[in-house]
Amino acid sequence: MFLAEFNQAPPEQLKTLLKNCVHIPAWAEKIISGRPYSSKVSLLEHAENLSQMWSWQDIETALATHPKIGERQAKKQLNAKEQHFSNQEQAGISLDEQTQQELLQGNLDYEQKFGFIFLIKAAGLSSNEILKKLHERLQHDLAIEKVIVHEQLSAIALLRLSQEIQA
Repeated sequence: MFLAEFNQAPPEQLKTLLKNCVHIPAWAEKIISGRPYSSKVSLLEHAENLSQMWSWQDIETALATHPKIGERQAKKQLNAKEQHFSNQEQAGISLDEQTQQELLQGNLDYEQKFGFIFLIKAAGLSSNEILKKLHERLQHDLAIEKVIVHEQLSAIALLRLSQEIQA
């Protein structure tokens, strides 16, 4: 969608577009109410600033609808646009049996320790890089991991929004 279209589109259409970026309705509403934007950069800056205000409850709600890294079954619950984003972002992940097993076990260990899914901006990362980060992050405490998850979710949302809007 072109920025001019974004600035003029009905709110319901934009809510769907923004929900595909991240499932945080208040974020979408504030972005919509901030229109018109003079440039794609100003839209993305505003979206990023708003993402810094997400509460942990907002993040948990978004995590509940986010696919687990490397898990095929989770992707089946996404709409077509979300599947497209997820497939693009996880393109570097090897789907061989060993990698799948390591990611499954890592996801389970992570969820057991922290109580929420392992989230990483996977775009451009290989399976080995993701597994290394997963093992590193398992060493963190909950407070540090919440900060990292917030940063990663914001980065994913902004990447997706950037891909949706043309200058």
